Amino acid sequence: MKNSASDHSLYIESEEEEDEEKVFGRNGGEEEDDNGNDSDSSAEIQQQNQPGSYNTSWPQSYRQSIDLYSSVPSPSLTFLGTPTLQRLSSSFLSSSLTRRHTPESLSSVTKPLLQTDQADEKQPHQQRRSSYALLPPIPPSRRSSSLIKASKSHVSHELPTSRNSSFTQAVLNGMNVLCGVGILSTPYAAKEGGWLGLSILIIFGVLSFYTGLLLRRCLDSEPGLQTYPDIGQAAFGTAGRLVISIILYVELYASCVEYIILEGDNLSSLFPNAHLSFCGFNLNSHHLFALMTTLAVLPTVWLRDLRVLSYISAGGVIASVLVVLCLFWVGLIDQVGFHTKGTTLNLTGLPVAIGLYGFCYSGHAVFPNIYTSMEKPNQFPKVLLTCFLICTSMYAGVAVMGYTMFGESTSSQFTLNMPQGLVASKIAVWTTVVNPFTKYALTISPVALSLEELIPSKHLRSHPHIYAICIRTVLTFSTLFVGLAIPFFGLVLSLIGSLLTMLVTLILPCACFLSILRAKVTWYQVVLCIFIAVVGIISSAIGTYSALFQIIEKLRS
Repeated sequence: MKNSASDHSLYIESEEEEDEEKVFGRNGGEEEDDNGNDSDSSAEIQQQNQPGSYNTSWPQSYRQSIDLYSSVPSPSLTFLGTPTLQRLSSSFLSSSLTRRHTPESLSSVTKPLLQTDQADEKQPHQQRRSSYALLPPIPPSRRSSSLIKASKSHVSHELPTSRNSSFTQAVLNGMNVLCGVGILSTPYAAKEGGWLGLSILIIFGVLSFYTGLLLRRCLDSEPGLQTYPDIGQAAFGTAGRLVISIILYVELYASCVEYIILEGDNLSSLFPNAHLSFCGFNLNSHHLFALMTTLAVLPTVWLRDLRVLSYISAGGVIASVLVVLCLFWVGLIDQVGFHTKGTTLNLTGLPVAIGLYGFCYSGHAVFPNIYTSMEKPNQFPKVLLTCFLICTSMYAGVAVMGYTMFGESTSSQFTLNMPQGLVASKIAVWTTVVNPFTKYALTISPVALSLEELIPSKHLRSHPHIYAICIRTVLTFSTLFVGLAIPFFGLVLSLIGSLLTMLVTLILPCACFLSILRAKVTWYQVVLCIFIAVVGIISSAIGTYSALFQIIEKLRS
């Protein structure tokens, strides 16, 4: 199985073992589906027997990096550039980075992910794996147990993809992706769009849930599809893969910019008088804390094994819930009260609200990874429904509470409105401040790995850690410069939601679904997909124009 997702895992050492794998693939295709899947069984069997053909083009690191970004692995702390350079992995991939062999044959089939120079000379026809020079292997203690798990699990996609994620794990991972910084801006969105604007949040939630199911249909349509870029390639060829990958990476990069802006805003609200004068440069509190945040996250970006951060960042769901509870506590217990009835509809600010509400559902880049990691893939619709119901309820509750508490003075982040003297306010602000420190490196890592793939192999083999550190450092400081140049949290969030999230969440899933399954879709599915795509295009155009116009106006003033 060369030039497939299995290349990212282990290599077969001998022809005998290759034959053994082929025999296993034929036998594995005859297994019954223990999860009760009836409609997907034939597709799953085919996917076990055929090698992947959608992961030989750039980016090949997408699966591993996004799995790490969205899952909860066990921690291991090491840095780039150490003598034993290793590679990234994640909890779900700890078993997926292995082939399904019997325990007796496991010890003889392991080879490193990155071939040595001699191996590269012997196998010049294999795909270059420059981006994996930094991916740490599975610890030996976990490898054996994960291999046994992989040998027992039923895999409905590529063989290296082990389905060992439970329903609860999938829900938590989905919520961890959906419940991001967007929840801080829903009161601001309610102020900008008015009470009727909240209906947009509900509509986007319903449409996003449906397009999430469309992605699942696309994954099951052909063997070898595992990620969103794979779907793009199946639908529109290599160009589709490249376009979708670039959009997803730009969205991740923009999220890192938002982290810098968020840190500067919240820390400067806590210490408004902080400033620094150095060599003729005067930094106010916002610029100072943005710079300090960048310097603080830089060592985490250099980590070669980000599992320690992925483990901590799993608390993103807890952090979001804690911040919401603090807001409710301030309004109900600390008697800040509800001082405004709000505006019914604000047409002027509605375009910005569209982008803010759209950003709340920017999890589709990860949904394929969550689906292909599930032990019982037929539960994916329930997982998706649970995530959307919980997150939409939280978004709507925060929007209503925040807007009625702070009225027309509502800031782009409700933490900036909370009275600083209250304990609940301090907990909310510091939780908001700490959370991005654990997420920044995980968010920027997929972007860095994709750029490392573009480095020629001969350069990467000589000094892999130097290239990795340089790329990550440049990316990190570039987010600082962009964040300082456009320090408008709400407007930047609206721009991301309008321009990027609408594409990823509403427009592209429908386009890919109609392209891949054109012969099988019913007329009402065609009508519904066209309707959703039109809604996404109109919302994207209106929201993007409004956000850009207001950003330019603020920069001029």
